Amino acid sequence: MHMRKKKWALPELTECGFFTREPETLCGHWRQSFEKEQPLHVELGCGKGVSTAVMAHENPDVNYAAFDISADVLGNARRNVAAAYGDAPVRNLMLVKFDISYIYKAFSAEDRVERIYISFCNPWAERLKHHKRRLTHPRQLMQYRTFLVDGGEIWFKTDDDALFNDSLKYFEVCGFECRYLTRDLHQSGFAPNYLTEHEMKYTAEGVPIKFGIFVKKPGEIDLDPTRFTLKEEEEE
Repeated sequence: MHMRKKKWALPELTECGFFTREPETLCGHWRQSFEKEQPLHVELGCGKGVSTAVMAHENPDVNYAAFDISADVLGNARRNVAAAYGDAPVRNLMLVKFDISYIYKAFSAEDRVERIYISFCNPWAERLKHHKRRLTHPRQLMQYRTFLVDGGEIWFKTDDDALFNDSLKYFEVCGFECRYLTRDLHQSGFAPNYLTEHEMKYTAEGVPIKFGIFVKKPGEIDLDPTRFTLKEEEEE
């Protein structure tokens, strides 16, 4: 389902002090780009920012970079963030319009990202050849390893059983250890859990939410990173 085009979104984002569409210019300098240098967390696919806004506002001691490819949904995210912060300035959050497939262009090891959030990403279930587009596919995970610190975490949530089961294998072969896993997040008692828009929808429909925390193990992984880097000429 495609979101209706919002003509107001990009103009509002352009005037927004916590938005960028050129994250490549911050590569290697993310920590210095915020008002205060503190732990850096990255959200891949923030959508309308329903959970992002609450999470960032309630954790002022963490800096957040929230990515999405759509200016339309980021426009909603900006408004949700503004509502959550009220009159307070937004100092610890950056909304980013960017194609996550090329995340290696936006971050480097110098950025020392400590946590990545991936919530309700597209499962790409229709065709096997499309699995490589998953945000948890080894091609992506090997990119995340380049800028996630040793011991850094990926928090992964989904409603999709097949995606979750496949992702468990992806994390293992890419050198991530499972620290926490539940197949029914809302019955597990895990906290804090910031609810996304999709999470509210699926929970209301009675769909259990799968969730795991995966920790980057130190050392080299016996995979060729170039096999998992999306090149522009490979796009269909």
